[in-house]
Amino acid sequence: MSNPVHDQIKKTAEENDIVLYMKGTPIFPQCGFSSQVVQILDYLDVKYHSVNVLEDPDIRQGIKDVNNWPTIPQVFVKGEFIGGCDIVREMFESGELRPFLADKGLITG
Repeated sequence: MSNPVHDQIKKTAEENDIVLYMKGTPIFPQCGFSSQVVQILDYLDVKYHSVNVLEDPDIRQGIKDVNNWPTIPQVFVKGEFIGGCDIVREMFESGELRPFLADKGLITG
């Protein structure tokens, strides 16, 4: 059976190259983990779409259910779930994130 919230999450992830499901907004993050991911994406100067899960409890729970991932933020690249703050931070610190995004055509190497 189709779940409208899950459908909306998948549609948003597919329609935007990078999607950040976060607490708050990029201008005013509401948690440290969301803030860290915003800082990394901004540092890499990539365009991304953000969704404030605090504005919609259905989305807040739905994003956890869709990916079977208990925490927020969550990052999608080209419709694919990448992970949360720890994974994005580890990819950034190890030097993997820039080439990963470059391979997807989202950033210059």
